[in-house]
Amino acid sequence: MIELDNVAYSYGGGDLLSDISLRLQPGSFHFLTGPSGAGKSTFLKLCYMELKATSGLVQVFGKDVRDLKRDDIAMARRRIGVVHQDCKFLDHLSVVENIALPLTVAGRDLSSEMDNLTSLIDWVGLKRQQDQRPPELSGGERQRAALARAVIMGPDVILADEPTGNVDWEMSQRLLSLLIELNKMGKSVVMATHDLNLIRAAKSQVSARVLRIANRKLQLAGADL
Repeated sequence: MIELDNVAYSYGGGDLLSDISLRLQPGSFHFLTGPSGAGKSTFLKLCYMELKATSGLVQVFGKDVRDLKRDDIAMARRRIGVVHQDCKFLDHLSVVENIALPLTVAGRDLSSEMDNLTSLIDWVGLKRQQDQRPPELSGGERQRAALARAVIMGPDVILADEPTGNVDWEMSQRLLSLLIELNKMGKSVVMATHDLNLIRAAKSQVSARVLRIANRKLQLAGADL
């Protein structure tokens, strides 16, 4: 699905990442760890093509990213859901309108998508908040809305960049449970986190691999959880 082969990314005259190789298999679950500034967000941006590798090969759904035109990248990104730690919303729109934005951008008929949209909002537990504006939401509610928006197009891969970084432990576990549910539906998930306790809490729920970025390299940090 997503494959990186001997990839490097340079910024400001030096390598931020180097010799990165990973094959993201369908239905896999990976935790991505490492200290702040190690390059976790950069790694995820390479995976969803916001950044281009300085060297090495990045393939997304079997296609070399270097050969993709802008429209090709836009189409491939519809198959990748991204959840950012600092999720951005349009504050003048309601929660449900923000979640539906990818459908609108893709030119989909919202009237035919309402059943799916309603089910998704119920799934993330935001039915009561769906008509509110984003500034009225708590941190955990914002992250659940961001997850709903990331999966509204039915992506094959979900990349979550520190989605629990700004919420309490209870909400962290709830967000983790939603990501595990998506994985059990066959979605590939990569979750960047610095919270090792959260990874340990997942041990009984999902078979996952733990990756660590340190000294510009990507390492396997442990066997199956």
